[in-house]
Amino acid sequence: MGSLLILTGPPGAGKSTVATLVADSMSRSVLVAGDAFFGFLANGAIDPWLPESHAQNTVVTKAAGRATGEFVVGGFSVVYDGVIGPWFLDTFVTMAGLTEVDYAVLLPTVGVCQQRVEARRGHGFTDLAATASMHRQFSEAELEQRHLIHDHGQSPSETADWIRRALTSGTLRHSVR
Repeated sequence: MGSLLILTGPPGAGKSTVATLVADSMSRSVLVAGDAFFGFLANGAIDPWLPESHAQNTVVTKAAGRATGEFVVGGFSVVYDGVIGPWFLDTFVTMAGLTEVDYAVLLPTVGVCQQRVEARRGHGFTDLAATASMHRQFSEAELEQRHLIHDHGQSPSETADWIRRALTSGTLRHSVR
């Protein structure tokens, strides 16, 4: 059996950069790009940050969890890079066929997230209002502080190093309720 780190947060939090660094440091690892699962929606997709997208987001979360779980069961160290808020965490973990995962929420300030989103080139998501809305959802969610990683000016490699140490110590461990 492998392991699963869910690295999440609002758009512009630095998930993809840090997730790549963490996955690259693991032997026999898989990096799952969670946004790809929303890309499978061919017609009739609802922007996932809109309230009316809840049913769609539930289906996508379940599909992503199921697929990700197969890599874990196959013995890989998996880093999932995507938006899995605490409101969907247990659904994702259950669909992955697991009872425990490591869960880390990158949460820089909303201003930092918006600056990063605005500076993106070649990325499909550039909505600053939606970025602020998702940041607020993560900020207001009931979440144990040990899962939050605030950006205090550290580099992505420093954040990745902190996550690797937290994985070793068990700080980021989440068990399905």
